[in-house]
Amino acid sequence: MGGLSLWHIMLVLVVVLILFGAGKLPQVMGDLAKGVKNFKAGLKDDSDDSHTGSPAARSDSGTSDAKK
Repeated sequence: MGGLSLWHIMLVLVVVLILFGAGKLPQVMGDLAKGVKNFKAGLKDDSDDSHTGSPAARSDSGTSDAKK
């Protein structure tokens, strides 16, 4: 109960085929894959920025406060 069975997955696939059609489905899946790739790249960029950008921003604000 509560889990997805094979019949649930097949029903969802049939509904997707009916809504999008077999011709447009590869385009939709390609766009979804590009979106996931861009999302992962954005997460990677954010983690790189947080490691390199934050200390520099803190040191800049700390030196400007010390000079005043």
